[in-house]
Amino acid sequence: MTGRGNTDRSEWVMVPQGDRTLLLIFGDQIDVATGRRCATAATALRAADLPGVTDIVPSFNQVALHYRPGLPGTHHDSGLLAAAIRTTLAGALSDTDRTDPGRTIDIPVCYGGQYGPDLADVAQHCGLTPEEVIHLHSHQPAYVFMLGFAPGAPYIGVHDERLAIGRRATPRTALPAGSVAIANLQTIIYPNASPGGWHVIGATPAILFDPAQEPPTLFAPGDSVNFVPISPASFQAMKDEQA
Repeated sequence: MTGRGNTDRSEWVMVPQGDRTLLLIFGDQIDVATGRRCATAATALRAADLPGVTDIVPSFNQVALHYRPGLPGTHHDSGLLAAAIRTTLAGALSDTDRTDPGRTIDIPVCYGGQYGPDLADVAQHCGLTPEEVIHLHSHQPAYVFMLGFAPGAPYIGVHDERLAIGRRATPRTALPAGSVAIANLQTIIYPNASPGGWHVIGATPAILFDPAQEPPTLFAPGDSVNFVPISPASFQAMKDEQA
């Protein structure tokens, strides 16, 4: 199944994933333009409140739409639902330049030292100084493509090519909550203590996931992040305020 908007820029493909999921594919690259199209599509589909749809999950270049077929008042098959999706997205994707750019969120980060044990290794691998790594990571906003891996964990990018580095050869079995780590020109922030295989260059005192709040996640796909370097003293002061 193929869906087409009003311009070539809005081309996308729809394919079934099992008997209760439709996958909307907007490209095969990881870039901000494609990520914004996914976020725009997800927002439009949520606003449409299509009968039977149970969840809408945007990612780097795809949107998964989960539905329950055959319930009273719902679309009884994927063909009817697909038609409603095409109608919904025809206008929403016609001009991505006019879409809501999302929020810009400042995230304080204490780089290096005990908070960023991999900063020196990343700098050496990339042929940079630690200060240059910090500058490249924090000097301009980066895009939140999706949440995954753990509740509220954002995948953020795409960073400067000079920060190109793969994942660690050996993942760590435990990382502190708030660890800021990079790999594959992206950043992930670990919301809770967890294993992790990315290079930890800093830490943030920000709380990314709180199930008692609404919404429970600090980030949403479509947001942008300003990483703001802070000192260890500022990091500790922010943590003390949360205690």
